[in-house]
Amino acid sequence: MWRSRITRWLHGKREKLWWAVGGGVALTVVLLSCSNFETNRTLLAPPSIPGAEFVGSEECATCHEEITRDFRTATHARLKAQGDNAKNIGCESCHGPGSLHVSSGGAARTIVNPRRSPETCFQCHLEVRAKFQLPHRHPVLEGKVSCADCHNPHKGMAIKGGGTNLPQAVRGGGIELLGQNDTCFQCHTAQRGPFVFEHEALREGCVTCHSPHGSVNQRMLTARDANLCLKCHFQEQRTDGRLYIGDSDHTTRLQQGTCWSAGCHEAIHGSQVNGHFRY
Repeated sequence: MWRSRITRWLHGKREKLWWAVGGGVALTVVLLSCSNFETNRTLLAPPSIPGAEFVGSEECATCHEEITRDFRTATHARLKAQGDNAKNIGCESCHGPGSLHVSSGGAARTIVNPRRSPETCFQCHLEVRAKFQLPHRHPVLEGKVSCADCHNPHKGMAIKGGGTNLPQAVRGGGIELLGQNDTCFQCHTAQRGPFVFEHEALREGCVTCHSPHGSVNQRMLTARDANLCLKCHFQEQRTDGRLYIGDSDHTTRLQQGTCWSAGCHEAIHGSQVNGHFRY
């Protein structure tokens, strides 16, 4: 009797196993089918210009030779599909169909200029659109700052001053490489220095403490309180209950406000007079 029970139990387990395997295969087929279906769909449409037709990137090269020549080095160039399905998609995927622009000899307002409006960029960068709805942000939506002020759409890395670039501007052979901070310093000149006492966080990059597209915190900070500083500055809770940061007792100081607003470290980017970043 016990043998028959074991046999029935094993048979039930085997049947459940086949159901699990079969279900997994079926799910895989469905997901692959959905995946193939998704990749064959047109997810985004290029900007439209009433009465204009696509002419192809080769036509753009007749006037914008340098831009089209260097575009092969651009991050955005990786997005360009190959073959007949994308033969008209290149420059016009961001600038719209160019027939009117060509026939008019390059007249203004006959082509989409993303510098005038970020909407062209937002077609792909949906998450960035959301960040620009936050209370503290760069004035891109107001037209005071353009995406192209910080990004290279036509040549090299899309993010100016990426990790592979030198920390300082280097000019030679017609190429200008900007470190990440230098991109910010183009507008935020007071934070450039040089400082006698430099905050080492600057070497990590401005985006260590700031969210460049937008934040819920003032000054576009990634955190609103002392936790911003404690990401780098080690804290120690001693046996007597005192809180030390570095070699200094901060037990009562952190209760007075943030590190930069409590009257302790006001010159947070760097100081000319004090190693504790005081004015």
